[in-house]
Amino acid sequence: MALIQSALIWVVYGIVVALLVAIASVFIYTYQAPRDRAASVTIVSIFTLTALLATVLLLPVDVALVSSTTSSKHGTRKDGVKQQDVDNILLTLKIVYYTLFSLDALLCLLVVPFTYFWYEEYDEVANEEGEQTIGKRFWGAFKYTIAFIALIVILFLIGFFIPVAKDRTGGHYGLDYFKNLLAENHGERALTFALGLLITIGTLIYVLYTAAGFALLPIAFIKSAPAVSAPTLATTVSSQLEQNRERQRQLEGRNNGRQDGLPAKDQRELDALVREERTLIRRERLAAEASGEGQSWIMRTWIKIEAVFRPIKLLGGIFLMLMSILIWVSMLLTGIDKAKNSICKSHCGYILAYTNIFNPVNWIFVKSAKVFPIDYVIFLLLVLFFFASSVVGIASLGIRFLWLKIFQIRKGHTSPQALLMATVMLTLMALAINYSLAMMVAPQYAHYGPQTYCDHPLRHPGEQPNCTDHPNHIRPCSEISENPAAKNVCTPTVISTFLDRVTVNFSFFGIVDFWAQFVFLAVFLVVFVTSLFRTPKLNEYQLEQDAEEDEEEGLLASTGRRFGATWQDITGRAGANKNVGRRDRDED
Repeated sequence: MALIQSALIWVVYGIVVALLVAIASVFIYTYQAPRDRAASVTIVSIFTLTALLATVLLLPVDVALVSSTTSSKHGTRKDGVKQQDVDNILLTLKIVYYTLFSLDALLCLLVVPFTYFWYEEYDEVANEEGEQTIGKRFWGAFKYTIAFIALIVILFLIGFFIPVAKDRTGGHYGLDYFKNLLAENHGERALTFALGLLITIGTLIYVLYTAAGFALLPIAFIKSAPAVSAPTLATTVSSQLEQNRERQRQLEGRNNGRQDGLPAKDQRELDALVREERTLIRRERLAAEASGEGQSWIMRTWIKIEAVFRPIKLLGGIFLMLMSILIWVSMLLTGIDKAKNSICKSHCGYILAYTNIFNPVNWIFVKSAKVFPIDYVIFLLLVLFFFASSVVGIASLGIRFLWLKIFQIRKGHTSPQALLMATVMLTLMALAINYSLAMMVAPQYAHYGPQTYCDHPLRHPGEQPNCTDHPNHIRPCSEISENPAAKNVCTPTVISTFLDRVTVNFSFFGIVDFWAQFVFLAVFLVVFVTSLFRTPKLNEYQLEQDAEEDEEEGLLASTGRRFGATWQDITGRAGANKNVGRRDRDED
């Protein structure tokens, strides 16, 4: 039975990985510019995103497998489960984790940079004339990648020889859990250091981009319904275009036959009208496309369906907003709990022995983990929410070096270079998300899942504790449980052991990663409150990015007009738009 259960858990994980390939493919094809597509960039980006998401989504599998050996109802191991079975499960998970973590590091530090330089080395003219061979192009990309190879070697050498955890005088180091964290070979130490550094770098990016996207994504869903419907926009733009051309004819007719041409004032007005005409023509084309004009009946039907489901999208945005607030509160409560009640404070990265302050998200996961794959479905949605928030954050802020914007991420307009750099940033942020989910969002779930042990006193030495008649003696598993029954039953997850090993052996990483979570909470709060009253423009949600009006309005004030625009898109009829009319009067 245990073997069948483990096999089913891995089958579910395989299905999720297949789903991740589809999600990564949709993301890449949606954002990359069609005219600049390159097979190497597309394949590497999809594979890298799939690998990083597969790494994060291994956590519920980890929890389910280690929890499958115990009975949370009785606080004991299941009948027939031996320590060797538990060791085999942990070994399998460790191999998968180390493979995925190593793969993520190599993709981030070696494969993606090489692909970047491989694309940059391409010369279309030289290739057509036969002057650029594959060997020359490979060497041109490889010579720039040598620096990244040297970086990987240096990281592993530092991790191999660097001294760790010098201050081991605290009483917590005498506990078996911490002894196991410190007992590792030099190879594990090198990988621990390298990934700890990448997690810390990713956290610095995560607190800015993911935090901003975490607040903006729900707002983007709510604001995605246009303030003006497509039929109304088409009618208004057509009227404005006719007025513009009529005014041009008046100017040209009034000055017809003049030897010295138009007066300077009329010439400036005519130039402005010509520029405005180009903008209105572009708007008219976009409005026609949004209405389905000149398109197949399938596209017109799809546009109608989108209009029908806009209210659902609005409700989805409200749901995401409530979920982001719930996660924010949970992270804040865990952060306060760790800062106040951690048994080792900064010496071990604020590892929390017991959950002293109620964490709602952690409670939901622990309860749902008793029936796999309910927790997996919830965790998948949560990870996709964090991932989508990271994408929105990058799209909103752009790829920057300090205050300088290097690349812009736009739907259908992202260059291959920008896509590869965004992939590296998402890889680093995914490592930070992994830390945040395991250490801040749901720490008890990530460490032990629903595992419990029986704390009932033994009547005779050597017997197994029995809490059948004493359910109040069943305790959740913890890192500092000294009861022999807890040592025989409780098995920490592999990912929690790995992350705790990073923070215990390299306390600097633990300190930075922990306190950066409060920066994440502060950035989210500032962006969220600001966006409620002054919504930033998000390129990926704009109908028109170059000719959109410079209009910023409060979220609540525009909800009624958006419902009206949705109804007009459904019926295909234009309604009176007071704001458009007012703007026309102002222009006149």
